[in-house]
Order: sequence, then structure tokens, then C-alpha cells
Amino acid sequence: MSGMLKPLGIVAAVAALGMMVPASASAQTATSPTFTKDIAPIFQNKCEACHRPDSIAPMSLVTFEESRPWARSIKNRVQTRQMPPWHIDKTIGIQEFQNDRSLSDREIDLIAKWVDAGAPKGDVKDMPPAKQWPNEQGWNYTKKFGQAEPDLVVKSLPWTQKAGQNDAWWKPVVETHLTEPRWVRAIEIRPSTVKGRKITHHAIARLQQQETDALAMNPVDGNGNPLPGTFMEWAVGKEGEIMRPNSGKLMLPGAKIVWDIHYSNGGEDITDQVELGIYFYPKGQEPKFRQVLHLMGGTNGSGSGGSALGSGVDIPPNTVKATVGYFLLRENGRVESYQPHMHLRGKAMAMEAILPNGQIQVLSHVADFNFNWHNTYVYQETAAPLLPKGTLIKVTAWHDNTTANKANPDPNVWVGYGDRTVDEMAHAWVNVTYMNDTDYRAAIEERRKTLPSTTTSQQQ
Repeated sequence: MSGMLKPLGIVAAVAALGMMVPASASAQTATSPTFTKDIAPIFQNKCEACHRPDSIAPMSLVTFEESRPWARSIKNRVQTRQMPPWHIDKTIGIQEFQNDRSLSDREIDLIAKWVDAGAPKGDVKDMPPAKQWPNEQGWNYTKKFGQAEPDLVVKSLPWTQKAGQNDAWWKPVVETHLTEPRWVRAIEIRPSTVKGRKITHHAIARLQQQETDALAMNPVDGNGNPLPGTFMEWAVGKEGEIMRPNSGKLMLPGAKIVWDIHYSNGGEDITDQVELGIYFYPKGQEPKFRQVLHLMGGTNGSGSGGSALGSGVDIPPNTVKATVGYFLLRENGRVESYQPHMHLRGKAMAMEAILPNGQIQVLSHVADFNFNWHNTYVYQETAAPLLPKGTLIKVTAWHDNTTANKANPDPNVWVGYGDRTVDEMAHAWVNVTYMNDTDYRAAIEERRKTLPSTTTSQQQ
């Protein structure tokens, strides 16, 4: 097995040969990266979120002893940029993200040199302090806000996924019991148990309430009731959402949470429910700007809620096909984040802004979509696109229904729209903070002061 120590019978011979190593080689070994000094800090910042005991990764990379057997595999995965999972094309569009967990070229080079040098441990005195992670069933943001629990926890109704059962979609409606408007500053979702994480593929919390703000209104159903808007979506790799300062999401009296939870086979009978943790601004403290999470799509279907003016999914066998959708900004806004969503045949997705003056800007492009990871790309505040009302946001998605797609379950079938992973869809979850003309001009001026060389002048 690669990375294992040599048999004891060879150790003496290796030790004897050490005296014959040229001085230049010895110096090179002495200056090689070590785990304690060079590699552990990288793993703490970019890998331990998943690669730690009792987390979702197959192995822990917290200690040298845990990491050393996987050295060659780690080198391969980071050099091919399969890990950490970060699928934004680094050659086009915005590259400044709050939550960027990709490795820099320097970090990849350090890991490769460490492995090539034999993955040395180094001096234990160089080891950085262990990173403190919350309990796997703890809330992520309670410490940030000085709380023991979120202000409001809304639970889905329990669901039992039987061993070997086909995928299931659980869509209960749950009251929030809110009696007054409340502004939300952070949200997170979690399965209620560790075992629940084995069966919960993703969970969407939709907010159903009587809106008075046209920017947040959704179409109505056949009975005249408003369709629920998206509040937050959770999947493996997502922590939660914190609103930017002085912005928030608004929950109204009588609001309900309409759950849309995708359960899959966990190999045993598991009963679980999903929990939505909501953190409110203190009463009397209202943010200036309202943020809305939109579904902007390249395909339409029953889940689009009318917000995706996209083409239908119709993918012939052994074909790569693109779909396109548009979303009109009816007010000035700052695009806060971008999360592509497709299924097993998803290949790539681009988001562009078509400005009222006709200019086109590529905002972000995911060139190598991977259905196993649902990354939300949160723009840095100084890089988040400021777009005027009248802008069309164009979402283009590519599906690969050929043998070249290793995730493709069957390239010889015709694929249409559907919730199952063997069906397809394509949309992006996009958070937008809306602002009036005065605030928009102020935001443009502030951006000019901090980044005078940016293209903000093109966004007016």
C-alpha cells in the first residue's frame, strides 16, 4: 500500500545508505516541506471542515499519523484539483470569494514537494494549535452571535427511510408561529442526527407568506395561494448563510416553511427530521436592505416557481446539450452568491449579466460541475456584482449525456425534467440584495474608492 512504512528488515540498510547521500541531497531534504510546519496549516484551513473524526469525509487529516498513509493520493487529488471541491473556472469571471476553499498554486506545490520528499513529519514544535470545530450536531453560528441556540428552530416532520428504499422526497408544511415581522441575519439547516446525514441528500426550506413587496412575490397556485419562495437550501458541503451587514431576509406573521427534502438509501432503517435554525436581528434593529434568494434557471419545471424563464430539459441519448434561462432584475441589486444545481448529467454552468446598455459581463462559470458537491460561491463584498435594474441575468447550463461523463447512469436514454437524480434540471440559487437608486449610486461610489481599477463604471 502506498504511503506505508518500509518493512523493518530494510530499515538498517536504508540507515546505512544515509551516510552515502551527497551533501546537496541532504540539504534538499532539510529544506523540504514538513507536515507540522507547512502542510498541517493548509489542511486546517482547507480540508479539516470535512476531513476530521466523525465528519463526512472517509478519513481524517488532522494529525500526521492520520494523513501520512494517504500522502500519494492527496498529491493526486490536489494536483488535479479534485480536492478541495471548488469548481469555479479560475480563468474567467469574478475570483474573489468569502468562502474560497480552493488551494493556491503555492499550496499545491508545497503538498507535492512534501509527498515527493517522503512526506516527513517535521518538528512537533512547529505544529499549529489544533483547530476547534463544533460538535457535529452543534449549530455553526451560535458562538458568533453569543447564543446557545438559534432564535427560532423549525423542524420538519419525522421521516423513516427504510434500508434499500428508493429515493424519496418529503414535503411537509410546518408553521413558524411568528406573530410579528422579523428580520433574519443568518440561517442554517442540519439533519437532526448524525445518522440522518447518511440519508439526507439535500433539504430546501421554502418560505410561504403573504408578501407585500413585489420584488419578493411569487406566482400563485391554482387556488390563488402564493407559491413559496426559496429561503435556504442545504446540501453536503454547505454550512449556512450569514447576511451582509445591514441586510437581511424578512419573515412575516403567519409564515410557513414548506420543506422539500430529498432522502436516499442509507443502508439501514433511519428515522430523522431536518432542522432550520434562524437567527434574528434584535427587535427594533431593522437592516436597511432586503435580501432575497432567487431560483434563476436554465430549465423550467414544476419546481421553478415561475422565476426561471428557461428552456425545457430535452436531452437526446449520447448528446451534450445546453439550456438557457433569464432573470430580470426589477430593481438595482448586489448579487451576493451563486450556486449551480444540476443532476448526474450536469457538466457546466455559467452566469452572465446583460446590462441595460447592452454590455455583457461573465460573473461566474463552473466548468466542472460535480453533483456530489453543492458549493455556494459567496462573493467578497468588494467583488459582489453591483447591477442596475433592467439587467438580465443569463444562466446557461450544459448537460453531458455521453460516455465521457463518468457519473452518467445511462447515456443511451432520453433525459427529461424531474426530481430524481437520473432525471435532470438546471438552475442557480442566487442571493440578491436590493437597493434604491440613491443607495445604488452610493454603493457604486464606495466601490470606486476601494477598487478604482474595477469595471463598476460599466455597471451603471
